[in-house]
Amino acid sequence: MSDVVITVRGEHETRIAPERAIAHLTIRAEGPERGAVVERMAALTEPVRDDLASRKSAGTVTEWSSQRVSVWSERPWNNEGKRLAPVHYATVDFAITFTDFAVLSWWAGEVAEREGVQLGWIEWKLTPETKAAVEREVATQAVGVAVARATAYAGALGLADVSAIELADVGLLTQPGTAEMAPAPRMLMAKASFASDAAGGGPSVQLQPEDIVISAAVEARFAAR
Repeated sequence: MSDVVITVRGEHETRIAPERAIAHLTIRAEGPERGAVVERMAALTEPVRDDLASRKSAGTVTEWSSQRVSVWSERPWNNEGKRLAPVHYATVDFAITFTDFAVLSWWAGEVAEREGVQLGWIEWKLTPETKAAVEREVATQAVGVAVARATAYAGALGLADVSAIELADVGLLTQPGTAEMAPAPRMLMAKASFASDAAGGGPSVQLQPEDIVISAAVEARFAAR
């Protein structure tokens, strides 16, 4: 009796709490005179830089960076359709990495109260070591699911001997020339929602990070006899 070829897919995913938080911050200034706007930007930025440098020295911030200042001008329109005098703008973006989320919550509430400061979004990440280890485990589990499915199908046919022929990421187990690149495993970044404490009593931001989802999917062919 010739071998029966069984083609299956195996998937697995896991959820893990983030270990790092990258806060994105923008400082913005605007006004009718370019020079004054740039000076205002520098005045708003200096205390933020000093605070971050102090936090890094204390170990509550692992790293931070800021891009160079962007300056541009626009001429707005009034309600009568006429162009007004130019308005100059200047912004600078910061990215700050925290490991202590309680410290991040307090810092976010404090910095959001400052003039010209806009707290953007929070990226939740894993350390490279954790990410690599979890990805290996998820990929291994996905292959295990594929093997279990193939074995179950073979058993339903009354076949007991199952051996692997091919194993590939999803989309690669196709005819030559039609393969679609599909990375596996993949990581879905966590999002964060946060709300300020309106009751007073000091700056506070309630962070609610979601778990990071890491998933893997494989396709495999087995010979059963």
